[in-house]
Amino acid sequence: MPSKPRAEKQEGSIGNSFASLAGEKETLLPERYLDLKRELIGDKANQASLITAWARLTSRLAELSDGIEEKQQHTIPEATYDELVDNPLPELINRIRKCGSVVIHGTVSKDQALKWLDDVRDYINLNPQVKGFPEDDKQVYEIYWSKAQQEARSHPRMMKTQAALLSIFTAPPESDISLTTPLVYSDRLRIRSPGDATFALGPHIDGGSIERWEDPTYRQVYEKILAGKWEEFDAWEMDKRANAVQDLYPGPGSTGLYRSWQGWTSLSETGPAEGTLLVYPFIREHTAYLLMRPLFKPKKPKSDFQDGKAFLTPDNWELDFETTNFPGSPHHRNQELNDATHPHLELLRTMVCMPKVYPGDSVWWHSDVIHAVESQHRGQNAAAVFYIPAVALTPKNTEYIRDQRATLLSGRPAPDFPGGIGESEFKGRGTGDDLLTVEGKEG
Repeated sequence: MPSKPRAEKQEGSIGNSFASLAGEKETLLPERYLDLKRELIGDKANQASLITAWARLTSRLAELSDGIEEKQQHTIPEATYDELVDNPLPELINRIRKCGSVVIHGTVSKDQALKWLDDVRDYINLNPQVKGFPEDDKQVYEIYWSKAQQEARSHPRMMKTQAALLSIFTAPPESDISLTTPLVYSDRLRIRSPGDATFALGPHIDGGSIERWEDPTYRQVYEKILAGKWEEFDAWEMDKRANAVQDLYPGPGSTGLYRSWQGWTSLSETGPAEGTLLVYPFIREHTAYLLMRPLFKPKKPKSDFQDGKAFLTPDNWELDFETTNFPGSPHHRNQELNDATHPHLELLRTMVCMPKVYPGDSVWWHSDVIHAVESQHRGQNAAAVFYIPAVALTPKNTEYIRDQRATLLSGRPAPDFPGGIGESEFKGRGTGDDLLTVEGKEG
């Protein structure tokens, strides 16, 4: 039976989606999460498996930290549009699966991308009442329905890029998931000014926070990790993800749709130190750590050690049967991480910038990938992107697209985003007729 249409969210901006941007301090979760944690830790046999797995994992993370710091952008796979779409080499696919992120050069032409940027700037100038973050010097705009965005989402080369990326996932043949039929998902845009330090979005993961442990279906995605077998975890199996509930606690940043790949398409030349994206480039290891981290606590605080490395050794960590602490996992917000909450990741030295991109290139990262935005844009030109993910056809996603279609017609924000009148009164707003392909219009 089809679900009821989604209720519109409260008005806001991307600043309301993250506790850190909203200026909120971490709060204790209710007492019932102690029962959940004890359930996750399990019986004596599972406890033993978790303890030995934790030792293997933290050793692996320490090894990775040194390698990431040395190689930086070279840990991120890069390919041309043709190399991805036309019979990609197994070596490329294996690198993408290992990293969880990829840069695709020449997704659309440079001229096309620059025209989209000009067009969306004209749209902003035509509608100065547009909302964004921060309110007094907008860098991320609450714009979903410009003609340029509609064209970009449905461009033939964009659709083929998405289909190629979705095919990296696997799904049972008998499932009702299509990995060859991308759906068109409406998202925001960013035009970040040189010198900006306000859009300093730290390491985070979208797709919910506490839901990864609390929702039974979502938890099944990570069952190998929670059984102490993190080396067997496959981040690319889609069947359980397609039915997971990512928004048990709806909020401005929660999502009712599963985005297999998050992504943006560059409308400008942008590189390291120019306000670009950062990622942790080993998806299996950091996902395993994220899921196991709440189950452990330090025996002694970091302040007791002269050597920070000693604080991180397995001997200083034990299973946590006593607290409701799920670090960085609040209700109504996305998952956030930092050196205090997730110290073994050493995020200050392991979050790496995306390689240099040019207008028409696209950047993609798996929905589990830890990502951030550089704290300051030190470049000379605006860093502009359209946020365009790759979304597979699933029954749950199709229901979301049904609700999204209604917001397209009304000009109000797409269902996953803060509500309000949005672009309903804007001049020059895009419509379904601006979608460039049959596949785009159908999706």
